Amino acid sequence: TDEVFNGLLSLNFIYEGAASLRRNFLLADPLNLSMPFVSLSIALGTYWSTAQVIAIERSIYFSAKIRKAIKDFGPVAVLVAFSALNSLKSVKKFGVPTLVVPNTFQLAGGRKFLINFMSVPVRKRWLCAFPAMLLTALFFMDQNISARVVNKEDNKLQKGEAYNADMVALGLVTGVLSIFGLPWMCGATVQSMNHVRSMTTLKFNNETESMEIDHVTETRTTGFITHAMLAASIFLLPLLTFLPIPVVSGVFLFLGRKLMTGNHFLKRILDSSAEKNRLPGNHPIHVLGRKKMNLFTGIQILCLAGLWTFKQNSAISIFFPSVIGLLMAIRAFVLPKIFTEDELIALGDPAPR
Repeated sequence: TDEVFNGLLSLNFIYEGAASLRRNFLLADPLNLSMPFVSLSIALGTYWSTAQVIAIERSIYFSAKIRKAIKDFGPVAVLVAFSALNSLKSVKKFGVPTLVVPNTFQLAGGRKFLINFMSVPVRKRWLCAFPAMLLTALFFMDQNISARVVNKEDNKLQKGEAYNADMVALGLVTGVLSIFGLPWMCGATVQSMNHVRSMTTLKFNNETESMEIDHVTETRTTGFITHAMLAASIFLLPLLTFLPIPVVSGVFLFLGRKLMTGNHFLKRILDSSAEKNRLPGNHPIHVLGRKKMNLFTGIQILCLAGLWTFKQNSAISIFFPSVIGLLMAIRAFVLPKIFTEDELIALGDPAPR
């Protein structure tokens, strides 16, 4: 379930980034056909530059502190650099679209902060209960999937998971946001994973000749500071008008590609036709064989296709949480009848304990 859900997030980032660039070609002014190509160049430049500054942490250049600083602040520097590039006269003449933000702080439609629930007819209140239950299920699963990804064994975290405490906090915050009609919080899988990575100290393993996790600094201080800075960014809204949309698209493409890293499901798709002897000794193909491994991967592809179909179709997207629940049912009741526990462990999907 975790791998399929992360695959969906990766696919969604790449799709949204590519769709934004595609719109530039479809809606291009016939008198300015250079704009879509300039936008594409900016997006690909952002993607490549961000990937390079992130990858420098694993390089041999500079000291460990300098490499970490470049990795932490490099992506922001890339955004600023490409925004500045777009502000140059020689580039600005192409009319690359930038973000549109309001001049004043206000809620959508100019409505009041406090929602008057009593003005809603009683019948409609009861009708809202059904989608509310689906949203509750979505919040629950999204939160737990995010927590499971963060607390995976590879991260070597020492603190307890505190799943129940986190869920209570999420419920209280969601209730307050609902009263004021503000956007709900969610597990924020991507941000949570990036937060853990930013707090991770790597070390070079001489035996495997690769970088591996030494430890993760565990603190809530960085979380509070990060979100306080996000709240303070509302005062920077005028500056966002200088941010080109293709830069955002490039970041989306990078995030989509980054989420693929470490996803065994997506890796197995590539390995499905690889020569067996060329794969590492701990690869699941040596335990299950090619046919059975591809069967498991095929089931995951069908699950991913089902999630994507429900998400993209606005008429049935309200049932998206139910589909995630169906994935859990497939894992709990269907897969154990096809694969043994040893095979599921080899596939990286052991039964929860």
